[in-house]
Amino acid sequence: MALKVELKPFERIIIGQSVVTNSDSRARFLIDGKAPILREKDILTAETANTPVKRLYLCIQMMYLEDDIPKYQDLYMDFVKDLIEAVPRFRPSIETASKLILSGSLYNSLKEIQKLIDQEAELLAQ
Repeated sequence: MALKVELKPFERIIIGQSVVTNSDSRARFLIDGKAPILREKDILTAETANTPVKRLYLCIQMMYLEDDIPKYQDLYMDFVKDLIEAVPRFRPSIETASKLILSGSLYNSLKEIQKLIDQEAELLAQ
């Protein structure tokens, strides 16, 4: 089943190893295949990954985009260990994300960690 995507003017999307930038008008298209896909709103960079949960998200993002879990496995485990020590209540979500990674569902793992980014923001605002 193809993924239906609608991009706002000048919105970017990563498809595989390529960044596609939309022109000055809305565009709608279908993507069929197995390439990793991330919309601009779901992409973190090294500069924007400025909190522990965001660094964990970035690590999973790189696993997903490069289709290379082993390359980032040690880094991932270090982030997980530090994060669980700092905020033990994040453990269930991190365990869910880890299981998703092991099953090959990296995109769904990103979505699970996205929830923690929101919770982390609330903690940091206190």
